[in-house]
Amino acid sequence: MRRDSLFYQLFAQLPQTLFDLLGIDTPQGYRFDSVELKQTAFRIDGVFVPPDPSGTVYFCEVQFQRDNSFYDRFFAEIFLYLRLYRHTFSHWQAVVIYPHRQVEQVSFEPYEVLVNSHHLHRVYLNELGSPEELPLSLALMQLTVLPEAEMPTAARLLAERTRTEAVPRPEVIMELITTIVLYKFTELSREEVLHMLGFTTEELKRTRFYRDVYAEVREEVYAEVREEVLQQGLQQGLQQGETLVVLRLLRRRFGELPAGLEERIRQLPAHEIEALAEALLDFTALEEVFAWLERSS
Repeated sequence: MRRDSLFYQLFAQLPQTLFDLLGIDTPQGYRFDSVELKQTAFRIDGVFVPPDPSGTVYFCEVQFQRDNSFYDRFFAEIFLYLRLYRHTFSHWQAVVIYPHRQVEQVSFEPYEVLVNSHHLHRVYLNELGSPEELPLSLALMQLTVLPEAEMPTAARLLAERTRTEAVPRPEVIMELITTIVLYKFTELSREEVLHMLGFTTEELKRTRFYRDVYAEVREEVYAEVREEVLQQGLQQGLQQGETLVVLRLLRRRFGELPAGLEERIRQLPAHEIEALAEALLDFTALEEVFAWLERSS
């Protein structure tokens, strides 16, 4: 995933992020959009469209690479938009997000007047402040540019803030934190990242990752046992399906299972299969599965 797509995902999920950057209260009714400027080669990926023509339209661009023609393109796109959609707004503002000042182009000619005007806001992520003091939306942005050694600590801090502060859509923030860390630590699985962030079993089960994986495995298994469900009776078939779901999840985590372990799991009653399905998220080694079975026997 490209870094700018992380930012546009952040804007789409938490549009108040732009207004946090500008230091103003979040107005109601704004819609984040990507706008293609017809009959041109231009497309503006970040546009905050006002709810009525008396409002301000905001253009937002993430620029993480030096491009000495960036402002040529950016202002050309903006003014073409202003011409095409003049009836939809009264004022305009633009925001450019840089990781640090060294990425910005050196010469602003012939756009000095615009670059230095109140219409353009340039944001340097490394100058925003500490993650503990920033609004969560801005701390998420800053997380994308932290060195690898600092990211786990900062990510755990943001995850803890998400749990303890009264924030809108905490599940979305948790997903974004996880995605940003995965972008940096490509060798880790999503589940390993979630555990690194200190997710409890219950929190892990509420993530989209867990729901997607568990639903995927359940669908795979039930497709395999559907005929047997019809032949053996509904209740027995459903219990067999749950058993196969647990076995499939264990194999995904630990590889092939010893024959004796698989047989013990197949002999478990329905209520213990359900308990094992919840407990296995905390297991990090097969020995813990054996220990759980001993305790439950």
